[in-house]
Amino acid sequence: MVQNKQTPFAVDLPQTGDSKCYDDDGRTKRTGSVWTASAHIITAVIGSGVLSLAWATAQLGWLAGPVVMLLFSVVTYFTSTLLAACYRSGDPISGKRNYTYMDAVRSNLGGVKVKLCGIVQYLNLFGVAIGYTIASAISMMAIKRSNCFHKSGGKDPCHMNSNPYMIAFGLVQIIFSQIPDFDQLWWLSIVAAVMSFTYSSAGLALGIAQVVANGKVKGSLTGISIGAVTETQKIWRSFQALGDIAFAYSYSIILIEIQDTVKSPPSEEKTMKKATLVSVGVTTMFYMLCGCMGYAAFGDMSPGNLLTGFGFYNPYWLLDIANAAIVVHLIGAYQVYCQPLFAFIEKQASIRFPDSEFIAKDIKIPIPGLKPFRLNFFRLIWRTVFVIITTVISMLLPFFNDVVGLLGALGFWPLTVYFPVEMYIAQKKIPRWSTRWVCLQVFSLACLVVSIAAAAGSIAGVVLDLKSYKPFRSDY
Repeated sequence: MVQNKQTPFAVDLPQTGDSKCYDDDGRTKRTGSVWTASAHIITAVIGSGVLSLAWATAQLGWLAGPVVMLLFSVVTYFTSTLLAACYRSGDPISGKRNYTYMDAVRSNLGGVKVKLCGIVQYLNLFGVAIGYTIASAISMMAIKRSNCFHKSGGKDPCHMNSNPYMIAFGLVQIIFSQIPDFDQLWWLSIVAAVMSFTYSSAGLALGIAQVVANGKVKGSLTGISIGAVTETQKIWRSFQALGDIAFAYSYSIILIEIQDTVKSPPSEEKTMKKATLVSVGVTTMFYMLCGCMGYAAFGDMSPGNLLTGFGFYNPYWLLDIANAAIVVHLIGAYQVYCQPLFAFIEKQASIRFPDSEFIAKDIKIPIPGLKPFRLNFFRLIWRTVFVIITTVISMLLPFFNDVVGLLGALGFWPLTVYFPVEMYIAQKKIPRWSTRWVCLQVFSLACLVVSIAAAAGSIAGVVLDLKSYKPFRSDY
Protein backbone atom coordinates (compact mmCIF):
# COMPACT_ATOMS: atom_id res chain seq x y z
CA MET A 1 0.00 0.00 0.00
CA VAL A 2 1.36 3.44 -0.93
CA GLN A 3 1.73 5.70 2.05
CA ASN A 4 0.30 9.21 1.96
CA LYS A 5 3.18 11.66 2.25
CA GLN A 6 3.23 15.44 2.32
CA THR A 7 6.30 16.06 0.17
CA PRO A 8 5.59 18.10 -2.93
CA PHE A 9 6.79 15.19 -5.04
CA ALA A 10 5.03 12.30 -3.31
CA VAL A 11 2.94 9.80 -5.26
CA ASP A 12 -0.38 9.52 -3.46
CA LEU A 13 -3.47 7.45 -3.93
CA PRO A 14 -6.83 9.24 -3.78
CA GLN A 15 -8.44 9.13 -0.36
CA THR A 16 -12.09 8.45 0.17
CA GLY A 17 -12.22 9.51 3.82
CA ASP A 18 -13.38 12.69 5.48
CA SER A 19 -12.79 15.72 3.21
CA LYS A 20 -11.80 17.69 6.32
CA CYS A 21 -8.66 15.54 6.50
CA TYR A 22 -7.75 15.56 2.80
CA ASP A 23 -7.41 18.09 0.01
CA ASP A 24 -8.97 17.83 -3.44
CA ASP A 25 -6.01 15.79 -4.72
CA GLY A 26 -6.36 13.15 -2.00
CA ARG A 27 -3.33 14.33 -0.05
CA THR A 28 -3.35 15.15 3.64
CA LYS A 29 -4.86 18.59 4.28
CA ARG A 30 -2.33 21.36 3.76
CA THR A 31 -2.00 23.76 6.68
CA GLY A 32 0.29 26.54 5.40
CA SER A 33 -0.71 30.21 5.61
CA VAL A 34 0.54 33.61 4.45
CA TRP A 35 2.85 33.69 7.48
CA THR A 36 4.36 30.21 7.11
CA ALA A 37 4.87 30.83 3.36
CA SER A 38 6.45 34.21 4.16
CA ALA A 39 8.75 32.51 6.70
CA HIS A 40 9.82 29.95 4.07
CA ILE A 41 10.49 32.72 1.53
CA ILE A 42 12.37 34.96 3.98
CA THR A 43 14.44 31.92 5.04
CA ALA A 44 15.27 31.26 1.40
CA VAL A 45 15.81 34.90 0.37
CA ILE A 46 17.55 36.62 3.31
CA GLY A 47 20.48 34.26 3.24
CA SER A 48 24.20 34.73 2.93
CA GLY A 49 23.56 37.01 -0.04
CA VAL A 50 22.71 39.95 2.24
CA LEU A 51 26.30 40.00 3.52
CA SER A 52 27.77 40.73 0.08
CA LEU A 53 25.48 43.71 -0.61
CA ALA A 54 27.78 46.35 0.92
CA TRP A 55 30.56 45.14 -1.41
CA ALA A 56 28.12 45.10 -4.36
CA THR A 57 26.96 48.65 -3.55
CA ALA A 58 30.62 49.75 -3.34
CA GLN A 59 31.21 48.55 -6.92
CA LEU A 60 28.13 50.34 -8.28
CA GLY A 61 28.07 53.49 -6.12
CA TRP A 62 25.32 55.53 -4.50
CA LEU A 63 23.49 56.07 -7.79
CA ALA A 64 23.36 52.60 -9.33
CA GLY A 65 23.61 50.45 -6.17
CA PRO A 66 20.22 51.20 -4.53
CA VAL A 67 18.51 51.49 -7.96
CA VAL A 68 19.74 48.03 -9.01
CA MET A 69 18.58 46.49 -5.69
CA LEU A 70 15.15 48.07 -6.12
CA LEU A 71 14.90 46.88 -9.74
CA PHE A 72 15.79 43.30 -8.77
CA SER A 73 13.11 43.37 -6.05
CA VAL A 74 10.47 44.57 -8.55
CA VAL A 75 11.53 41.91 -11.09
CA THR A 76 11.45 39.19 -8.40
CA TYR A 77 7.98 40.21 -7.18
CA PHE A 78 6.56 40.51 -10.71
CA THR A 79 7.86 37.14 -11.93
CA SER A 80 6.87 35.47 -8.65
CA THR A 81 3.25 36.54 -9.18
CA LEU A 82 3.40 35.09 -12.71
CA LEU A 83 4.80 31.84 -11.31
CA ALA A 84 2.22 31.66 -8.49
CA ALA A 85 -0.51 31.72 -11.15
CA CYS A 86 0.95 28.51 -12.61
CA TYR A 87 0.46 26.37 -9.47
CA ARG A 88 -2.89 25.15 -10.85
CA SER A 89 -3.49 24.42 -14.51
CA GLY A 90 -6.76 25.84 -15.84
CA ASP A 91 -9.06 27.02 -13.06
CA PRO A 92 -7.13 28.87 -10.29
CA ILE A 93 -9.33 27.28 -7.58
CA SER A 94 -10.12 23.76 -8.78
CA GLY A 95 -7.59 23.13 -11.58
CA LYS A 96 -4.97 20.36 -11.52
CA ARG A 97 -2.19 21.07 -9.03
CA ASN A 98 1.43 21.32 -10.14
CA TYR A 99 3.47 20.15 -7.17
CA THR A 100 6.86 21.31 -8.42
CA TYR A 101 8.44 23.92 -10.65
CA MET A 102 9.07 21.19 -13.23
CA ASP A 103 5.42 20.05 -13.07
CA ALA A 104 4.33 23.63 -13.84
CA VAL A 105 6.71 23.80 -16.83
CA ARG A 106 5.46 20.37 -18.03
CA SER A 107 1.80 21.44 -17.82
CA ASN A 108 2.27 24.80 -19.52
CA LEU A 109 5.20 24.36 -21.92
CA GLY A 110 6.07 20.67 -22.24
CA GLY A 111 8.69 19.14 -24.53
CA VAL A 112 12.41 19.71 -24.18
CA LYS A 113 11.84 22.76 -21.96
CA VAL A 114 10.85 20.43 -19.09
CA LYS A 115 14.23 18.67 -19.15
CA LEU A 116 16.05 21.98 -19.57
CA CYS A 117 14.20 23.42 -16.58
CA GLY A 118 14.98 20.35 -14.44
CA ILE A 119 18.70 20.48 -15.25
CA VAL A 120 18.99 24.21 -14.50
CA GLN A 121 16.81 24.09 -11.36
CA TYR A 122 18.46 21.13 -9.68
CA LEU A 123 22.00 22.19 -10.60
CA ASN A 124 21.18 25.58 -9.08
CA LEU A 125 19.86 23.96 -5.88
CA PHE A 126 23.03 21.86 -5.74
CA GLY A 127 25.10 25.02 -6.16
CA VAL A 128 23.19 26.86 -3.43
CA ALA A 129 24.00 24.00 -1.02
CA ILE A 130 27.69 24.51 -1.81
CA GLY A 131 27.42 28.29 -1.40
CA TYR A 132 25.71 27.95 1.98
CA THR A 133 28.32 25.45 3.21
CA ILE A 134 31.09 27.95 2.35
CA ALA A 135 29.22 30.84 3.99
CA SER A 136 28.53 28.93 7.21
CA ALA A 137 32.19 27.90 7.57
CA ILE A 138 33.33 31.51 7.08
CA SER A 139 30.90 32.65 9.81
CA MET A 140 32.05 29.93 12.23
CA MET A 141 35.66 30.93 11.64
CA ALA A 142 34.72 34.59 12.13
CA ILE A 143 33.53 33.79 15.67
CA LYS A 144 36.86 32.18 16.51
CA ARG A 145 38.86 34.95 14.81
CA SER A 146 36.86 37.65 16.56
CA ASN A 147 37.72 36.17 19.95
CA CYS A 148 41.33 35.62 18.88
CA PHE A 149 41.63 39.28 17.83
CA HIS A 150 40.11 40.35 21.13
CA LYS A 151 42.53 38.28 23.21
CA SER A 152 45.64 39.33 21.26
CA GLY A 153 44.63 42.97 20.92
CA GLY A 154 44.84 42.64 17.14
CA LYS A 155 48.50 41.49 17.16
CA ASP A 156 47.78 37.89 16.10
CA PRO A 157 46.62 37.54 12.44
CA CYS A 158 44.58 34.51 13.61
CA HIS A 159 44.80 32.50 10.36
CA MET A 160 42.88 29.21 10.32
CA ASN A 161 41.74 26.47 7.97
CA SER A 162 38.08 26.38 6.88
CA ASN A 163 37.87 22.62 6.27
CA PRO A 164 36.98 21.50 9.84
CA TYR A 165 34.13 24.02 9.92
CA MET A 166 32.73 22.86 6.59
CA ILE A 167 32.86 19.27 7.84
CA ALA A 168 31.03 20.28 11.05
CA PHE A 169 28.30 22.00 9.01
CA GLY A 170 28.03 18.91 6.81
CA LEU A 171 27.55 16.63 9.83
CA VAL A 172 24.69 18.82 11.07
CA GLN A 173 23.09 18.76 7.61
CA ILE A 174 23.28 14.96 7.47
CA ILE A 175 21.07 14.88 10.58
CA PHE A 176 18.58 17.54 9.43
CA SER A 177 18.42 16.04 5.94
CA GLN A 178 16.58 13.07 7.40
CA ILE A 179 13.47 15.25 7.94
CA PRO A 180 11.19 13.48 5.40
CA ASP A 181 8.92 16.27 4.14
CA PHE A 182 9.07 19.96 3.20
CA ASP A 183 5.83 20.54 5.14
CA GLN A 184 7.56 19.43 8.35
CA LEU A 185 10.20 22.14 8.00
CA TRP A 186 7.91 25.03 9.02
CA TRP A 187 9.44 25.30 12.52
CA LEU A 188 12.99 25.29 11.13
CA SER A 189 12.03 28.02 8.64
CA ILE A 190 10.58 30.23 11.38
CA VAL A 191 13.71 29.82 13.54
CA ALA A 192 15.89 30.55 10.49
CA ALA A 193 13.82 33.62 9.55
CA VAL A 194 14.27 35.01 13.09
CA MET A 195 18.02 34.37 12.79
CA SER A 196 18.16 36.22 9.45
CA PHE A 197 16.62 39.30 11.07
CA THR A 198 19.07 38.95 13.97
CA TYR A 199 22.26 39.07 11.90
CA SER A 200 20.89 41.56 9.37
CA SER A 201 19.98 43.88 12.25
CA ALA A 202 23.42 43.39 13.82
CA GLY A 203 25.12 44.25 10.50
CA LEU A 204 22.89 47.31 10.17
CA ALA A 205 23.58 48.45 13.76
CA LEU A 206 27.34 48.01 13.35
CA GLY A 207 27.23 49.91 10.05
CA ILE A 208 25.35 52.84 11.67
CA ALA A 209 27.80 52.83 14.61
CA GLN A 210 30.76 52.94 12.20
CA VAL A 211 29.22 55.86 10.25
CA VAL A 212 28.75 57.77 13.53
CA ALA A 213 32.35 56.97 14.55
CA ASN A 214 33.64 58.15 11.16
CA GLY A 215 31.64 61.35 11.43
CA LYS A 216 30.77 61.16 7.73
CA VAL A 217 29.13 59.00 5.07
CA LYS A 218 31.75 57.32 2.88
CA GLY A 219 31.41 56.30 -0.75
CA SER A 220 30.85 58.05 -4.06
CA LEU A 221 28.10 58.34 -6.66
CA THR A 222 29.87 56.03 -9.11
CA GLY A 223 31.39 53.47 -6.73
CA ILE A 224 34.97 52.29 -6.29
CA SER A 225 37.33 54.67 -8.05
CA ILE A 226 39.72 53.93 -10.92
CA GLY A 227 43.11 53.82 -9.27
CA ALA A 228 41.98 51.67 -6.40
CA VAL A 229 41.22 49.16 -9.18
CA THR A 230 41.98 49.13 -12.91
CA GLU A 231 39.33 50.00 -15.51
CA THR A 232 39.00 46.32 -16.44
CA GLN A 233 38.61 45.29 -12.79
CA LYS A 234 35.99 48.00 -12.33
CA ILE A 235 33.92 46.54 -15.19
CA TRP A 236 34.24 42.92 -14.02
CA ARG A 237 33.49 43.86 -10.40
CA SER A 238 30.40 45.83 -11.45
CA PHE A 239 29.15 42.79 -13.40
CA GLN A 240 29.88 40.51 -10.44
CA ALA A 241 27.93 42.90 -8.17
CA LEU A 242 24.86 42.29 -10.37
CA GLY A 243 25.27 38.54 -9.78
CA ASP A 244 25.60 39.04 -6.03
CA ILE A 245 22.38 41.07 -5.92
CA ALA A 246 20.58 38.55 -8.16
CA PHE A 247 21.63 35.72 -5.80
CA ALA A 248 20.39 37.72 -2.82
CA TYR A 249 16.87 37.72 -4.33
CA SER A 250 16.76 34.18 -5.74
CA TYR A 251 13.98 31.94 -4.47
CA SER A 252 11.74 31.37 -7.52
CA ILE A 253 13.19 27.87 -7.91
CA ILE A 254 11.34 26.75 -4.78
CA LEU A 255 8.24 28.99 -4.99
CA ILE A 256 5.92 26.26 -6.32
CA GLU A 257 7.13 23.83 -3.65
CA ILE A 258 6.41 26.44 -0.95
CA GLN A 259 3.00 27.14 -2.50
CA ASP A 260 2.20 23.42 -2.27
CA THR A 261 2.26 23.69 1.54
CA VAL A 262 -0.48 26.39 1.56
CA LYS A 263 -4.09 25.61 2.54
CA SER A 264 -7.15 26.75 0.60
CA PRO A 265 -9.54 28.58 0.54
CA PRO A 266 -8.59 31.32 -0.25
CA SER A 267 -6.88 30.14 -3.46
CA GLU A 268 -3.22 29.25 -3.16
CA GLU A 269 -2.42 31.91 -5.76
CA LYS A 270 -3.92 34.71 -3.64
CA THR A 271 -2.14 33.50 -0.50
CA MET A 272 1.18 33.21 -2.33
CA LYS A 273 0.91 36.66 -3.85
CA LYS A 274 0.36 38.14 -0.38
CA ALA A 275 3.26 36.12 1.05
CA THR A 276 5.48 37.25 -1.84
CA LEU A 277 4.57 40.91 -1.31
CA VAL A 278 5.25 40.68 2.44
CA SER A 279 8.53 38.80 2.13
CA VAL A 280 9.98 40.72 -0.85
CA GLY A 281 8.99 44.03 0.80
CA VAL A 282 10.65 43.10 4.10
CA THR A 283 13.68 41.70 2.29
CA THR A 284 14.16 44.82 0.14
CA MET A 285 13.98 47.07 3.18
CA PHE A 286 16.69 45.02 4.93
CA TYR A 287 18.82 44.81 1.79
CA MET A 288 18.70 48.56 1.23
CA LEU A 289 19.59 49.27 4.85
CA CYS A 290 22.38 46.68 5.13
CA GLY A 291 23.91 47.35 1.71
CA CYS A 292 23.77 51.13 1.99
CA MET A 293 24.87 51.38 5.63
CA GLY A 294 27.74 48.99 5.02
CA TYR A 295 28.89 51.11 2.08
CA ALA A 296 28.40 54.32 4.07
CA ALA A 297 30.60 52.87 6.82
CA PHE A 298 33.49 51.55 4.71
CA GLY A 299 33.23 53.13 1.26
CA ASP A 300 35.62 51.61 -1.28
CA MET A 301 36.99 49.29 1.41
CA SER A 302 33.62 47.54 1.98
CA PRO A 303 34.40 43.85 2.66
CA GLY A 304 33.05 41.03 0.46
CA ASN A 305 31.24 39.60 3.48
CA LEU A 306 30.08 42.38 5.80
CA LEU A 307 30.32 40.49 9.11
CA THR A 308 33.29 38.26 8.32
CA GLY A 309 35.49 40.55 6.22
CA PHE A 310 36.61 42.11 9.48
CA GLY A 311 35.52 45.61 8.88
CA PHE A 312 34.29 45.26 12.50
CA TYR A 313 36.41 44.16 15.45
CA ASN A 314 34.31 45.51 18.31
CA PRO A 315 31.96 44.92 19.99
CA TYR A 316 33.22 41.38 19.40
CA TRP A 317 30.35 39.77 21.35
CA LEU A 318 27.82 41.28 18.93
CA LEU A 319 29.85 39.93 16.02
CA ASP A 320 29.75 36.50 17.65
CA ILE A 321 25.95 36.63 18.07
CA ALA A 322 25.48 37.80 14.47
CA ASN A 323 27.74 35.11 13.01
CA ALA A 324 26.12 32.40 15.16
CA ALA A 325 22.74 33.58 13.83
CA ILE A 326 24.07 33.26 10.27
CA VAL A 327 25.10 29.65 10.91
CA VAL A 328 21.69 28.74 12.39
CA HIS A 329 19.93 30.48 9.49
CA LEU A 330 22.01 28.67 6.88
CA ILE A 331 21.25 25.31 8.48
CA GLY A 332 17.55 26.02 7.84
CA ALA A 333 18.07 27.62 4.42
CA TYR A 334 20.13 24.63 3.22
CA GLN A 335 17.16 22.38 3.99
CA VAL A 336 14.57 24.69 2.41
CA TYR A 337 16.56 24.63 -0.83
CA CYS A 338 17.56 20.96 -0.82
CA GLN A 339 14.23 19.33 0.09
CA PRO A 340 12.80 19.74 -3.46
CA LEU A 341 15.95 18.10 -4.87
CA PHE A 342 15.77 15.28 -2.31
CA ALA A 343 12.10 14.67 -3.09
CA PHE A 344 12.69 14.69 -6.86
CA ILE A 345 15.38 11.99 -6.69
CA GLU A 346 13.26 9.88 -4.30
CA LYS A 347 10.21 10.15 -6.56
CA GLN A 348 12.24 9.07 -9.60
CA ALA A 349 13.68 6.13 -7.65
CA SER A 350 10.20 5.01 -6.52
CA ILE A 351 8.90 5.20 -10.11
CA ARG A 352 11.86 3.25 -11.51
CA PHE A 353 11.87 0.61 -8.76
CA PRO A 354 8.24 0.45 -7.53
CA ASP A 355 8.63 -2.95 -5.80
CA SER A 356 11.86 -2.17 -3.95
CA GLU A 357 11.45 -2.31 -0.17
CA PHE A 358 14.82 -0.58 0.22
CA ILE A 359 13.37 2.51 -1.51
CA ALA A 360 9.72 2.40 -0.41
CA LYS A 361 9.72 0.91 3.10
CA ASP A 362 9.54 3.28 6.07
CA ILE A 363 10.45 2.08 9.55
CA LYS A 364 8.49 3.92 12.24
CA ILE A 365 10.61 4.89 15.24
CA PRO A 366 8.52 5.99 18.24
CA ILE A 367 9.43 9.35 19.82
CA PRO A 368 7.81 10.12 23.22
CA GLY A 369 5.35 13.01 22.96
CA LEU A 370 5.78 13.31 19.17
CA LYS A 371 4.69 11.51 16.02
CA PRO A 372 6.79 8.44 15.15
CA PHE A 373 9.84 9.25 13.00
CA ARG A 374 9.81 7.52 9.60
CA LEU A 375 13.27 6.11 8.85
CA ASN A 376 13.89 5.15 5.23
CA PHE A 377 17.22 3.50 4.36
CA PHE A 378 17.34 4.84 0.79
CA ARG A 379 16.68 8.36 2.06
CA LEU A 380 19.30 7.94 4.79
CA ILE A 381 22.03 6.78 2.39
CA TRP A 382 21.37 9.03 -0.63
CA ARG A 383 20.86 12.24 1.35
CA THR A 384 24.01 11.54 3.38
CA VAL A 385 26.01 11.01 0.18
CA PHE A 386 24.59 14.26 -1.25
CA VAL A 387 25.69 16.27 1.82
CA ILE A 388 29.15 14.69 1.70
CA ILE A 389 29.56 15.62 -1.98
CA THR A 390 28.49 19.26 -1.45
CA THR A 391 30.85 19.52 1.54
CA VAL A 392 33.84 18.17 -0.40
CA ILE A 393 33.19 20.55 -3.34
CA SER A 394 32.89 23.44 -0.86
CA MET A 395 36.32 22.54 0.51
CA LEU A 396 37.69 22.60 -3.05
CA LEU A 397 36.11 25.97 -4.01
CA PRO A 398 35.91 28.20 -0.92
CA PHE A 399 35.40 31.48 -2.84
CA PHE A 400 32.36 33.06 -1.19
CA ASN A 401 31.83 36.21 -3.27
CA ASP A 402 32.55 34.66 -6.65
CA VAL A 403 30.48 31.52 -6.03
CA VAL A 404 27.56 33.67 -4.82
CA GLY A 405 27.77 35.87 -7.92
CA LEU A 406 28.00 32.93 -10.31
CA LEU A 407 25.04 31.13 -8.73
CA GLY A 408 22.95 34.27 -8.89
CA ALA A 409 23.84 34.87 -12.52
CA LEU A 410 23.21 31.30 -13.70
CA GLY A 411 19.88 30.92 -11.92
CA PHE A 412 18.40 34.39 -12.31
CA TRP A 413 17.33 34.54 -15.96
CA PRO A 414 16.14 30.98 -16.70
CA LEU A 415 14.38 30.29 -13.40
CA THR A 416 13.31 33.72 -12.14
CA VAL A 417 12.42 35.28 -15.51
CA TYR A 418 12.31 33.08 -18.63
CA PHE A 419 10.17 30.13 -17.51
CA PRO A 420 7.65 32.20 -15.47
CA VAL A 421 7.18 34.59 -18.43
CA GLU A 422 6.81 31.78 -20.98
CA MET A 423 4.38 29.84 -18.76
CA TYR A 424 2.28 32.95 -18.17
CA ILE A 425 2.12 33.64 -21.94
CA ALA A 426 1.07 30.02 -22.60
CA GLN A 427 -1.47 29.89 -19.77
CA LYS A 428 -3.13 33.23 -20.65
CA LYS A 429 -2.87 32.44 -24.40
CA ILE A 430 -1.31 35.85 -25.13
CA PRO A 431 -1.14 36.32 -28.94
CA ARG A 432 2.34 36.42 -30.47
CA TRP A 433 3.46 39.96 -31.44
CA SER A 434 0.69 41.58 -29.39
CA THR A 435 1.78 44.58 -27.28
CA ARG A 436 1.65 42.49 -24.11
CA TRP A 437 3.69 39.67 -25.70
CA VAL A 438 6.36 42.08 -27.01
CA CYS A 439 6.67 43.82 -23.61
CA LEU A 440 7.15 40.49 -21.81
CA GLN A 441 9.77 39.34 -24.35
CA VAL A 442 11.70 42.63 -24.14
CA PHE A 443 11.61 42.31 -20.33
CA SER A 444 12.95 38.74 -20.56
CA LEU A 445 15.70 39.73 -23.05
CA ALA A 446 16.87 42.61 -20.83
CA CYS A 447 17.16 40.24 -17.87
CA LEU A 448 19.15 37.78 -20.03
CA VAL A 449 21.70 40.51 -20.84
CA VAL A 450 22.08 41.25 -17.11
CA SER A 451 22.57 37.52 -16.35
CA ILE A 452 25.28 37.13 -19.01
CA ALA A 453 27.16 40.18 -17.74
CA ALA A 454 26.93 38.97 -14.12
CA ALA A 455 28.14 35.46 -15.05
CA ALA A 456 31.12 36.91 -16.96
CA GLY A 457 32.13 39.04 -13.97
CA SER A 458 31.87 36.15 -11.53
CA ILE A 459 33.83 33.76 -13.78
CA ALA A 460 36.58 36.38 -14.04
CA GLY A 461 36.64 36.53 -10.23
CA VAL A 462 36.90 32.73 -9.90
CA VAL A 463 39.75 32.62 -12.45
CA LEU A 464 41.61 35.31 -10.47
CA ASP A 465 41.11 33.37 -7.19
CA LEU A 466 42.35 30.10 -8.73
CA LYS A 467 45.73 31.68 -9.56
CA SER A 468 46.70 31.72 -5.88
CA TYR A 469 44.69 28.69 -4.74
CA LYS A 470 45.78 25.29 -3.42
CA PRO A 471 43.10 22.52 -3.12
CA PHE A 472 41.91 21.76 0.43
CA ARG A 473 44.19 24.47 1.85
CA SER A 474 41.74 27.30 2.33
CA ASP A 475 43.34 29.45 5.01
CA TYR A 476 41.74 32.72 6.14
